[in-house]
Amino acid sequence: MSDMSAQVRRALDVAVEAIGGSARDGQIEMAEAVANALTNRHHLMVQAGTGTGKSLAYLIPGIVHGRKVLVATATIALQRQLVDRDLPAVVPALEKELGREISYAIYKGVGNYVCLQKMNSEDVDPDTELVMEVSSLEKDAKRLIAWAKTPGVSGDRDDAPEVDRRVWLANSTSGRECVGADVCAFGSQCFAANAKAKAQTADIVVTNHTLLAIEIVDSHPILPERDCVILDEAHEFMDRATQAVTDELTSNRVLRAAAMARKFMPGKLSDAFHKAANDFHESMVDYGEDVKGDPTALGRLEEIPQSLEFSIRKVMEAAKGITQFLAADDEIIDTDALAERARVKGAVTEIATTATTLLKMGDGLVLWYEPTFSTLYLAPLSVSEVLRENLLTKTPVIATSATLTVGKGFDSMAKSIGFLVNEEINAELKDGEVDPANVQMLDVGSPFDFANQGVLYMPKHLPEPGRDGPSHDVLTELGELIDAAGGRTLALFSSWRGVEAADLHLRKVLAELPIKIITQKRGDAVGPLVERFAKDETSILIGTMSLWQGVDVPGNSCILVAIDRIPFPRPDEPVMSARASQADAAGGSGFMQVSLPRAALLLAQGTGRLIRSVDDRGVVAILDSRIVTKRYGSVLLNSMPPLWRTSDKAVVVDSLRRLSESMKQ
Repeated sequence: MSDMSAQVRRALDVAVEAIGGSARDGQIEMAEAVANALTNRHHLMVQAGTGTGKSLAYLIPGIVHGRKVLVATATIALQRQLVDRDLPAVVPALEKELGREISYAIYKGVGNYVCLQKMNSEDVDPDTELVMEVSSLEKDAKRLIAWAKTPGVSGDRDDAPEVDRRVWLANSTSGRECVGADVCAFGSQCFAANAKAKAQTADIVVTNHTLLAIEIVDSHPILPERDCVILDEAHEFMDRATQAVTDELTSNRVLRAAAMARKFMPGKLSDAFHKAANDFHESMVDYGEDVKGDPTALGRLEEIPQSLEFSIRKVMEAAKGITQFLAADDEIIDTDALAERARVKGAVTEIATTATTLLKMGDGLVLWYEPTFSTLYLAPLSVSEVLRENLLTKTPVIATSATLTVGKGFDSMAKSIGFLVNEEINAELKDGEVDPANVQMLDVGSPFDFANQGVLYMPKHLPEPGRDGPSHDVLTELGELIDAAGGRTLALFSSWRGVEAADLHLRKVLAELPIKIITQKRGDAVGPLVERFAKDETSILIGTMSLWQGVDVPGNSCILVAIDRIPFPRPDEPVMSARASQADAAGGSGFMQVSLPRAALLLAQGTGRLIRSVDDRGVVAILDSRIVTKRYGSVLLNSMPPLWRTSDKAVVVDSLRRLSESMKQ
């Protein structure tokens, strides 16, 4: 064992002892692999099942090596766990062991912090106007302002009192619209600037996938320099990276930018922009009406609809006129006016850039129209090349998650993140660059005994799912299973239609039972729902995609996870269907290369909600007979935790009854 390995082992023991835990084989194996990757500067993909303790397995080697580590997560819950729980618990013990100080910080995008300039500005911009018009929002605004004035607060939205989204928008600004701390009158007190300054010097910086993805794709530094990047919840990274660089054009955004421009610089230029914005708004409304009755218009658009092209061009020309004027006008000294100009310039530039990209519509882009918010979206077909060039050649990347394999292999996930699998890199590597093909892949298993702790129930007798949401048979079966479990159920659906149908059915059939039904509604934050579910042991929680991942409810509140169907991407899901078509066109199979891996990953994540600790027991029920009857079922099953499998309903109902009874004692 090398000196470094021995140091890592000792430090891991110290950290585990500090949190009152015990060392686990998988955790030790992972920590040693991370230490090797840092020493030898290669990449690493680690699948580490629930309960491995993977955050310590990647934090400790980074700390021991004295490297600057950037950890990027997909969820706020994991960021909080790292910064509020894991690091404070182990850092004092590690400082003692290593004989040096260890610092850590969290850093998010500018829009996640209160903007003091905007909050204290005399100027009323369109965001603030909205809040002043709605009297019920005034209370929220007062609460937020009082909080921001409290000494020692972070200014971070996640620590702030709950306020309406519109109140937050009126008191925050985006990175593009920020004047910068050097010029701003509030620069020295700025919450975002101070968080960034703290992150610049910290040994460990925790951030989110989105911010890292924006930096990589724009190739413009936002985050501090680092010696290695840890992608936790790495199975989400490609999707988050795609979302982060998806351009969107909505009439609301264009109208907001036009209102800001008109107020800041009245005259011909902003009148032209205002007119273009209104015309664009009208053409978007008309287009929305046209497609409402035409289901084929949803999903991917091959080109910009003709009825919109002219008005988008006018918006682009008018917006460019304003940005050119603002670039040439440098005579402002007043800091408030400078800040306001930065906001106008940022908002208008964003519109100009998006409109230009839309009109160019190059290859490799996917365009679609979303009717609910009347929005045009433009996304890249693939982000793996840019991730390879701007992330995987720069520093070692440690990608980890409980679910990184599909079938039993890492290749599908590795390719999506940009690693080179079974192919050589063509470009020459420059000095100090890391080879994207040099990636070690490791599965450290899980400390749980899945076959003894849980049952996977796959009823063969149910009809295959159709297009109209869950069948009556599926809902009936679900009601019977919940009854046997005495509540204690997380019911996951692949669509809102499924959630609504289940809510309606279960309220009828469970009416006589003391089971509380908590149903997710569109726009609900996940955290509070999960808290209510965990607190009330016999309640059930019904929800859709955002509950399939990251929900952690160990113990008696969740002994049944029911899944309505295999979560294949919907045929009208534009980016996924475009990726599948591309695979088909290249002579491959869009189903095998895109749709199936995606479904396998989500199914593994959903199934993973059941066993969260060594003592957990229960059943996962997949109410979709295709997992048993279709050939691809084996790929899905191989991607999931190895629960004991059965299709016998009587056995499952009996197990749930007995388990539920044992919890009442």
